[in-house]
Amino acid sequence: MREDAGVTDAERTSTPLVDEAMKKAAVAWVSVAGGPALALWCLPLEGALFVVSGPGEQSAPGLADATEAQVTLRGDHGGRIVTWPARVSRLVPGTEHWETTAPLVAAKRLNAPGPTAELVERWAADGCAVNRLAPVGEPVAGAGLPADSLAEVPRETPAVRAARKPFRLHRVRRR
Repeated sequence: MREDAGVTDAERTSTPLVDEAMKKAAVAWVSVAGGPALALWCLPLEGALFVVSGPGEQSAPGLADATEAQVTLRGDHGGRIVTWPARVSRLVPGTEHWETTAPLVAAKRLNAPGPTAELVERWAADGCAVNRLAPVGEPVAGAGLPADSLAEVPRETPAVRAARKPFRLHRVRRR
């Protein structure tokens, strides 16, 4: 595993729009290596977004081992307002950064199964990834954003039901 303490001030290219959107973010759409953007729970902290994935947490294929990603955030009205490139760094259990940051992220985890300390221990033991997504590069906002919806065909899933005839409580008589 690797740990990158983050992005230096020289590399950070955040704008006021990105900063404000991150402060209000609870969900971010994250795309890794040109793949589909996935809606992921996130926590804004230290000028970056923190995302937890792995066993017992949300699924974020490829994010744990990625070094960069594209992050899209929405505004108060629910529409996309900014997309920015992010440097992805993974917190390593047992390090000082893990000890200070992981409990803060765990404390904000909704519907957490147990106390914060137990959740942090489970993340470390189960190999969950706590990733820091810090803005780098130029964000795309306003007229630079795509005009279309970027909707994709739903992915295959085993959670489908066979269509059945509608249930009738009683027989309908014909005259």
